[in-house]
Amino acid sequence: MAAEVPKQYLMVNGIPILEYTLRALLACPDIRGLVVVLDPSDRRADSIDSLADPRVFRAAGGNERADSVLSGLQAIAPYAGPDDWVLVHDAARPCITVSLLRDLIDHTVESGIGTVLAQASTDTLKRVSSNLRVSESLDRRVIWRAQTPQMFRLRELETALSSALSDELPVTDESMAMELSGFPVAILEGPSSNIKVTLPIDLAFAEIILQRMAEESAS
Repeated sequence: MAAEVPKQYLMVNGIPILEYTLRALLACPDIRGLVVVLDPSDRRADSIDSLADPRVFRAAGGNERADSVLSGLQAIAPYAGPDDWVLVHDAARPCITVSLLRDLIDHTVESGIGTVLAQASTDTLKRVSSNLRVSESLDRRVIWRAQTPQMFRLRELETALSSALSDELPVTDESMAMELSGFPVAILEGPSSNIKVTLPIDLAFAEIILQRMAEESAS
């Protein structure tokens, strides 16, 4: 992002990205509690109003995404059973909606299979070599771009992440860890508006989407 602060604290319409994300999750009646994984020395989090909600807990983050998610899972162990469902969501995806959360939850519980929100690819995809030469064109009909939340059973996800870390396997999301451990993973199509703020242009898109969501909510 080339910003002076971590992207989850960047402001959109005067509100931190993380605040938007937490508000959406807390507004979903199916979610019983949240764990926000943070650097213990992160004082910027003190400005996030939703972190004071009694349903929100904090856990210390780790070196990699898998370490941090595993820390969050361990933090909820006293409050959740091994077969309870958990959702993992990127703090920098502030445009999540309650209706989308409920669709994911209903779909996953009904099917009994861990599910990932994802978007079908609309671009022609190329595999390239190290010298940036095209080596293959991929069939975009079978390519999906993973989003979050991703929803799995607590014990299975904890097992999958622990195994990946033990084997020093680089995993970029939770579904990858589940796949590597042999667990089935289903796809539920998510909207293009469920963006992850990664580049400066994404901040502008998020501002437009969130402003539109606010106007629709007020009407």
